[in-house]
Formats: sequence, C-alpha cells, structure tokens
Amino acid sequence: MEEYYVDLHIHIGRTGSGKPVKITGARSLTIENILIESTEKKGMDLIGVIDCHVPEVLNELEQFIQTGEVVELEEGGLRFKHVTLILGSEIEIYDDKCKGPIHVLAYLPTIAKMREFSAWMSQRMKNITLSSQRMYVDGMELQRKVKELDGLFIPAHIFTPYKSLYGKGVTATLEEVFDPAYIDAVELGLSSNTAMADQIEELHSFSYVTNSDAHSLPKIGREHQIMKMAAPSFEELRKVLHREEGREIVANYGLDPKLGKYHRTTCDQCLTLLEDTTVACPACGCQKVVKGVYDRLLELRTFTGEFQPRPPYIHQVPLEFIPGLGPKTLDKLRDYFKTEMAIVHKAPEDTLRELVSPTVAKAIISARNGTLSFQVGGGGKYGKVDH
Repeated sequence: MEEYYVDLHIHIGRTGSGKPVKITGARSLTIENILIESTEKKGMDLIGVIDCHVPEVLNELEQFIQTGEVVELEEGGLRFKHVTLILGSEIEIYDDKCKGPIHVLAYLPTIAKMREFSAWMSQRMKNITLSSQRMYVDGMELQRKVKELDGLFIPAHIFTPYKSLYGKGVTATLEEVFDPAYIDAVELGLSSNTAMADQIEELHSFSYVTNSDAHSLPKIGREHQIMKMAAPSFEELRKVLHREEGREIVANYGLDPKLGKYHRTTCDQCLTLLEDTTVACPACGCQKVVKGVYDRLLELRTFTGEFQPRPPYIHQVPLEFIPGLGPKTLDKLRDYFKTEMAIVHKAPEDTLRELVSPTVAKAIISARNGTLSFQVGGGGKYGKVDH
C-alpha cells in the first residue's frame, strides 16, 4: 500500500459554458481547471468535487471520458492523469428534527450513480444547477438514498457557526438528526482540530477528515490528509474511512484552529474578539456576536477524559499564508519541486534557502513544524501569520 494526498471538498464556480454553480466560487473554478490544478500544481492524488450533481458538469465529465482524457475506474472514481476524482455533492437540510440549516456531503462511485442521485435530488430541491441547495427531505431519508446508491455520507464542517451540525441554532445531537450507522466520517472544518472535536463523545466512533472547502483554485489542498490505501479509488476511500484491511488516515493536515475565520467569538459589526459575550462590544457598542467554534465547544463538551488514539492532526499553514511568498516566488518553487505538496511536506530547508530568501525558507519549515506565530481569527475573518 502507498500513501496519498487527499482533499475531499472542492467546489465548482462555473460550468465550462460559464454558468454559475457555486455563486461565491471563482469563475476559473471549472471542473477542467480543478483537475489540471490538482494534478499539475497541487500534487493531489485524490480529490472530492462536491458539485458533481449538476447535469452540465456530468455532461462535461462524460465528454472527457469520450475523448480519453478521463477514465472511469473499476473500483469507483474518475482518473485524470495523476489524480482521481470522487464525484460528490454538498446539500443543505433543514427539517423538523433540527433548527439547521446543516450542510452534508454525499459521494457516489460512478457517473451513472451520480446521475440517478441528481435526478432524485431535482425532485426535492428548487435548483439542481447550483451548489449547496436546500433539499426538502429530512437527514435520514437523504442518508438512506445515498446508501441505496452505494455512496458515502459525511456531515460537513461540523462546527462552523453557520450551516453545520453543531453550529448556530442547531440544538439536536447527531443521533436526533442522522442515523450514525449511515455516517462514514465527519468533516472538521477550518476552525477546529481533532482534540477539539473529541470533546464531543458521540463523535468518537467516526473518522475525521480535513478538507479545503476550496472556493478558488489556489485554495485546493489548504487542508488535506494523507491516506494509506492500495490505490486512489472510491472503494479504497471507503475502506480508509472505516479503517478496514490496513487502510487508514495517516495524518490530518490543517490550519491551526486559531487561524480559522470562526475560531473565537467576535463582534458581528467590528470583529473585535470578545471574552465576555454578556456585555456590549467594548469597541463599538454592538451587542450582536458571532460565536466562535472554541466557545461553542465549551458549551457542547460532553467528554473530558483521556482521548482515544487517532491519526496526528498537524497544524500546517498553507503557502498562501506565508509572508513574503508571492505568486512569482511560488512559481519559482513549483518549477523546482513540481508540486505544492512537495514544497509543503518534503522540500529540504537548505534547498529552499538556495531558491528563496532565508526568511521565507524558514517560514515554510516553521509552517511544516507548526511553530509559526499568528493572530487569532474570528467572525468570518481569517487569522494572520506574524511577520
């Protein structure tokens, strides 16, 4: 078995003809550009694109198969050059069992299965051509359909203040909203890590995944994991998530939660970090707050004992956060090391110093080791690496 770089949450901004899919996604974020960026620049081995339910996107992929650019794998997934695409869909639910809304991720093994799922979805949502649309069924019915189609089901970015299982306004426990038997993993999101998630005892039986939630090409891979499997395919991914036959997540790589844009509670108006949410913001007087993931978990915590063994969660700052590492410098590093995964994980410090300034080289190594210092994020604003 080998180790592979995996990012399972990438959006599509536009179709090949220019029609919007994820409204907030970059226009350059087409399925073709995602495949090229992931394999040629990022060095990813397996990616999940979570807007593949859109009929025009499925048509594009079938055209790539007809031209021979993409091959459907026997064990599920589509192969383009050195990267495997897993067909996914992000869906919003809001039903009587939760105050929601909650976002979830569904993954299907083949184009045929995704077409069937897309047709089923189109009868239960208003616009099948857009990303993250609300589906008018409850969570368990959605889970049953995904499993009927041999799919994978993962609650998305479970702690973010908005549109998540444990976020703002959601008071139910996981078992009140979903059938745990039909959950294959949970996605942590950019403002939490393994230690934070393990404070919720009902999550202990699930694998944790860390993904980019990319809304632009440069964001692909900013959070990812290394998975050990026989080959990058849908069925191997299933085995990894359930820790079967020696398949496993080797390590999760993500932002230090303090860099996430929803880590601490902030004033909704001026984004001042708030330690005491019972009084008005000392900076502007506003009384409306955006509760951070850290503070929300203090309310939800059900477990304070010794945590179970898990893959290491490594706080690794993406290259885009490194001060002084602009586009030209990054291109120079890519020319030498070929991919961003090679720069992030493997580039020797002495070689980096030959290519870039000592300050940037040191920052890249410090980011790899999790020793950079930074300012805390919150209220929708990312933290910042100190110079």
